[in-house]
Amino acid sequence: MTRPRDMRNVPLSGARLWADLMAVAKIGGTAKGGCNRQTLTDEDGRVRHWLADQARALGCTVTVDRLGNMAIRREGRDAARKPVAFGSHLDTQPTGGKFDGILGVLAGLELLRALHEAGAETEAPLLLVNWTNEEGARFSPPMMGSGGAMGLFAEAEILAKQDSAGAVFGAELARIGWQGEGDPRGLQDIAAYLELHIEQGPLLEREGASIGVVTHALAQRWYDVTVTGEEAHGGSLMAGRRDALVAASLLIAEIERVALASGGNGRATVGRLTVAPDSRNIVPARVWFSVDTRHDDAAGIATIETGLRAAAASLAAARGIAIEVTEFWDSPLTPFDAALVRHVEDAAKARGLAYRRMPTGIGHDAVYVARKAPAAMIFVPCHGGVSHNEAESITPEWAEAGLLVLADAVLAAANA
Repeated sequence: MTRPRDMRNVPLSGARLWADLMAVAKIGGTAKGGCNRQTLTDEDGRVRHWLADQARALGCTVTVDRLGNMAIRREGRDAARKPVAFGSHLDTQPTGGKFDGILGVLAGLELLRALHEAGAETEAPLLLVNWTNEEGARFSPPMMGSGGAMGLFAEAEILAKQDSAGAVFGAELARIGWQGEGDPRGLQDIAAYLELHIEQGPLLEREGASIGVVTHALAQRWYDVTVTGEEAHGGSLMAGRRDALVAASLLIAEIERVALASGGNGRATVGRLTVAPDSRNIVPARVWFSVDTRHDDAAGIATIETGLRAAAASLAAARGIAIEVTEFWDSPLTPFDAALVRHVEDAAKARGLAYRRMPTGIGHDAVYVARKAPAAMIFVPCHGGVSHNEAESITPEWAEAGLLVLADAVLAAANA
């Protein structure tokens, strides 16, 4: 085998990558052109089999750990070196698109194909990873596969998680035939990890850039908020009511104000809400809702929390109700590895691709991997910044740009 000193001599095919994206989108494809391939469903099982078959045809080995993470290994010249890993996820939201997550996996597969066709050998082994349950749509929280592998979640805790219908994570993993025997923590033993992903935001498209060089991940903190008032008949007088839903609405509006006032990249989202007793003619006595906060500064995310808790206390006192704010999940601001970021930037420059350095405000498997191993991310644009939506769309040219930069950066790390 030859050593690929210049990726431009290796037959990477943007057309083949695009064809794979379109073919795989049919697994769990929806009537509106999106994908419903939630984790540990039959569709998830089918797409995993497809990927494994493609990898084995290239002479790669496929291993699966106890959380279902798939690791596809291509040996290098020096078996003693730690592998350079890359990948993303195959699961989607219930009304997801064709590109979120899977672009990174299929671009990694195209890199392995091109190396196989060229008869080329890297110095370090290569490892393509499909992480289990990145989305967190069916089983929460998200990024369970990478979080468990990096030791951030207990394996037993993940396997015991239940979806809204009471199905158990471990049982569903076994049912679809993708619970392996390997220790997930073995995926910490890598030299580097690179992840290609659509931006899920509008900046690259607006600026006419093909590549986002991701430098760090914003801090995130999620909360559960429970507002408790008192039931009353819908025909009762307005005065004296302890309406939990009105109080919750006022608090949600205040959360938006606090996030906007925090400056920079401050963000806050209320994405889920339940009302009890959920009757048309009863004043709501209890409301629960989720709060997702993000910021590019640790002090900024603390400012949002302070504002949230202060607003909750003030509303509770003014309206004679109880408001409980409980932290659900926390992810600190996470920098990506400087050397890998340079590889990505150098690749974009060498390919003549317009790029910008930027953070990610969205959680990705790479963010968890970065806590244990060198990691970096590459973004490509998506139309209108639309994602987690059946209308999610990119161009073949953007996909190919991401493929080329991913390949160059992986080879730079593997042959260093």
